[in-house]
Amino acid sequence: MSAERAGYGAVRIEELEGWEGIRKRPGMWVGSTGERGLHELVFQVVGRVVNDVLAGRGGDCIDVTLTRDGGVRVADNGPGCSFTAPRDAGGPGLEALLTSVCAEAEPCGRHIAYVSHSCFGGGLFVANVLSSRLTAEVRCEGSRRVQEYARGVAAAPPAALGPTAGSGTTIVFWPDTEIFGTTRCSFSVLAERFRQVAFLNRGLGLSLTDERPAGGARAVSFRFPDGVRDFVAALDAETGAVLRPDVMGFEREDPRMAGTMEVALLWSGSGQERIRSFVNSRATREGGAHVDGFRDGVVAAVTAYVRERGLPAADTDGCADRMGEGLTAVVSVKLDRPEYLGATHELLGNTDVRDCVGEAVREHLGNWFEEQPSQAAQVVDRILRNTRQD
Repeated sequence: MSAERAGYGAVRIEELEGWEGIRKRPGMWVGSTGERGLHELVFQVVGRVVNDVLAGRGGDCIDVTLTRDGGVRVADNGPGCSFTAPRDAGGPGLEALLTSVCAEAEPCGRHIAYVSHSCFGGGLFVANVLSSRLTAEVRCEGSRRVQEYARGVAAAPPAALGPTAGSGTTIVFWPDTEIFGTTRCSFSVLAERFRQVAFLNRGLGLSLTDERPAGGARAVSFRFPDGVRDFVAALDAETGAVLRPDVMGFEREDPRMAGTMEVALLWSGSGQERIRSFVNSRATREGGAHVDGFRDGVVAAVTAYVRERGLPAADTDGCADRMGEGLTAVVSVKLDRPEYLGATHELLGNTDVRDCVGEAVREHLGNWFEEQPSQAAQVVDRILRNTRQD
């Protein structure tokens, strides 16, 4: 059989080299061949759909199912991603995403959510190559088309399977037992990450169903209309709080940092400080400029409150160290050009973000102090009292 008839050209050879490289070194793409890597595989597939939704190319609901036979089904209610033609908003078709790592460019911009924890990623191509089987189904304009793959290689071109109602794209894949030490996903790990992504992207619907339990399927569904305000309320509830607290929160776009910020906070009876920070939906466990700006803004608002009411200014000298007692907060920024310090992307370095977040927190928290005088007095009195005791 000739090379031309077999479909081998320069492009095909490059694709095979990429295919073989991923299977030989899967840890470079999903972190490990254990449970962590298995979850990364799921997160990369779900992340592509989330980004389509945020970019306006999808619907508003994403349903993930852990099937009884070990597969993972990811379905959305978007318009349906064409197999061959570029999507309406630009970019490659579904078949290209499934067969070429180059087709799916590195995500960037404030409308991208990093669902995966990996700093590399490879999207659908990596999931396809590291799965023993993958089925892609597109429902669009009243018709249904399906394509089957085995370890990254198409079994046949996309086939039309008759009419259908509704629209959307469904990817079902079975992680390869030749690659992964386990192919059993943890329901709790996936559910916690999907919950977090839903908190950080207000209005996005994410559901997870597990069909594997012998006693019957279990399912959770997440959609949070108040975004990070709901996130802070949930974090506070974990401390044992019974009543829904009064959460102060705001969202602001600032062209100086080329992005948006969403911040929510409250002081409660707990003595612990709990600040969670994110950049483009990725957790920044080491903090960085956005967290520093948040702290600057809180200290500035408390200091201004003390001075305006003629309280002893000296009492504010140590409030920077004590204002976090009982404070629960979420600081989420979405940036066009995030700059990280270190390879793990857990410490934000954009210097302009600190000033922008600090100014916004000072302004909004100061306004909240004015609108909620009794709560403001309790918060500030607690901070000053703790400072005097040092």
